[in-house]
Amino acid sequence: MTTRCGESLAGRRVFVTGHTGFKGAWLCVWLRRLGAQVFGYSDDYISDPDFFRVVGVEEQLATHQLADIRDFETLDEAIEAADPDVVFHLAAQSLVRESYATPRETYDTNVMGTVNVLDAVRRRSKPCAVIVVTSDKCYENREQVWGYKEDDPFGGFDPYSSSKGATEIATASFRRSFFPPEKVSQHGIKVASGRAGNVIGGGDWATDRIVPDLVRSLISGGQPKIRSPRAIRPWEHVLEPLSGYITLADRLLTSDDPRWCAGWNFGPLPGGDLPVGELVERFIKHWGSGSWLDVSSDDQPHEANVLRLNIDKALWHLDWQPRWSVDEAIKQTVDWYLAHASGQDMLQFSLSQIAAYEA
Repeated sequence: MTTRCGESLAGRRVFVTGHTGFKGAWLCVWLRRLGAQVFGYSDDYISDPDFFRVVGVEEQLATHQLADIRDFETLDEAIEAADPDVVFHLAAQSLVRESYATPRETYDTNVMGTVNVLDAVRRRSKPCAVIVVTSDKCYENREQVWGYKEDDPFGGFDPYSSSKGATEIATASFRRSFFPPEKVSQHGIKVASGRAGNVIGGGDWATDRIVPDLVRSLISGGQPKIRSPRAIRPWEHVLEPLSGYITLADRLLTSDDPRWCAGWNFGPLPGGDLPVGELVERFIKHWGSGSWLDVSSDDQPHEANVLRLNIDKALWHLDWQPRWSVDEAIKQTVDWYLAHASGQDMLQFSLSQIAAYEA
């Protein structure tokens, strides 16, 4: 076991899919801080502005390859060239509402994109730790008030959620079929998955996501329009699940214990799951001004009303736990956007937030 989160990643070759996305770009910055050599692979869509550009993540990378995760031959060549010790697979179509507009593309990217990554690792037949990042929405949502545990059934009402459930099933199948954990000392390929809650943090400018929508409205002086103010979600700062993925990578790299090769929930402690409307109220309070409009309607596409994660397994077995309360997560998020608006060096500001989190 290591004594510090990510210590075993120093000097490692790390392949990150979806490295231009919100979580992926933050992960790359943290991995470089830990001393890893980072190889990025993502599609060519980068919003403007976004964390990747604003922070200058490309300059932190060993390679920056823009290609489709669905293009197996290109992906296979990229993984072979990177010769990674660790793969973090984050590339995905990550929006519920977008999945209603592009269901086929959502399944193709999320499910077959993951199969492509796992099959490229299988074909190399070299020791490697793989962490597939899915979502809290991978579980069959029964609108229950208690949190979903890792052994609850997968499912999903909307195309996005069900694609994440299918991704978990495909990952488990590859693990059992080709990389059995009980034989890890023979093949050396360790596969795990991470399921995060609703992530907030600085540098997210995606459409149809609560914090980017809030920031755009507040900066322009408008009133944010909130579609589902009573929906309950497990809110956490982006550094929380990333610390979970890094902790999991530590375990996979430093131990052949088969129990690490499994699915893991990384969400907030009890009290971190709030209605959307309350998150908005707290965000505006930290921002210092503004108000919002309730535009909820029965006509909008279905989204779950209640979603919580049970993180007991990570707490007890990984010795991982969230470090920031939901209020601290909101404050750190607001601070990032205000720092960006004031023209600060956002790479240094982001590194300072990582340092504060580590401390």
